[in-house]
Amino acid sequence: MSFIVTVQPSGRSFPVDRDEPILSAAIRQGVGLPYGCRDGACGSCKCRKLEGRVIHGVHQPKALSADEEAAGWILTCQAAAQTDVVLEARTVPGAGEFAVRKMPSRVTRIERPAPDVAILQMQLPANDRLQYHAGQYVEFILRDGARRSYSIANAPHTQIDQPGIELHLRHLPGGKFTDHVFGALKEKDILRLEGPFGSFFLREDSDKPMILLASGTGFAPIKAIIEHLRFKHSQRPVALYWGCRSRADLYLHDWAVDAARQMRNLQYVPVLSEPRAEDAWGGRTGFVHHAVMHDHPNLMNHQVYACGAPVMVESARRDFMLKCALPDDEFYADAFTSEADKHGG
Repeated sequence: MSFIVTVQPSGRSFPVDRDEPILSAAIRQGVGLPYGCRDGACGSCKCRKLEGRVIHGVHQPKALSADEEAAGWILTCQAAAQTDVVLEARTVPGAGEFAVRKMPSRVTRIERPAPDVAILQMQLPANDRLQYHAGQYVEFILRDGARRSYSIANAPHTQIDQPGIELHLRHLPGGKFTDHVFGALKEKDILRLEGPFGSFFLREDSDKPMILLASGTGFAPIKAIIEHLRFKHSQRPVALYWGCRSRADLYLHDWAVDAARQMRNLQYVPVLSEPRAEDAWGGRTGFVHHAVMHDHPNLMNHQVYACGAPVMVESARRDFMLKCALPDDEFYADAFTSEADKHGG
């Protein structure tokens, strides 16, 4: 049994199977709805239900509160239609442009630029090129069916000569996948992945100045966006703010410095929240989004792309809109939710 979901104001309609999450059906059919984690934790897919009835799966209250649910808001990643449904949601041009596909990948290189960060270079099938937007992510499918999501850190044009993706992983002690990566994973190992996913990617139909805001390994998709801008010879003003605790956590600092040197329209501002004495840090300190607000008190004519810890993304969204006049539809984000975040741990 299936139902019809209609998205307003675009008027786009698509069928969804009974008990199938609305977002899953949208992705399968190339309908560009906004989303992030697909696990009911980040709230990126939240939208208003205008008509119909849904049943929600497990989700975090911070993503959708009981009051919001009572007021007609839903999470499309966890809401299964029980009747025909009409939603009010922004469709995301380009989000469904590339088909989501499963493919094998081979580990070709493992780097450790920081004690708790690994950069994986993954070779993809040469005759089956992965197409994606700069900023999107893939999911590793583990042997038990569990999944782990990681943003692609290299731009799409890099697939042309030698198909492969770069992924940045932070070690979370006790984490099933990252313990394996930091303990047993070796070059030539084969991992299965699926993608691309996500509505966090560069909006190329705009010429507005951009703030690229990253914390920790949230730098990965930001790096892909910068590579893409450079490849396209974009002249849009870009300010990159990368927030980490200590100097060692700025694991690709030299790359960012070099990118700013090569791109006259790119400014790089590293910010440390807890610099150590041995860092001898003379740069900016504090919360990274506060540095943005200090330098850009008026964001009315900007776009912001924020990626990293949920608390940073949520704080930036709130403060930029309330205090810096950023339009709510010009804040694009990908909160890196851990398995603990997803399950309320």
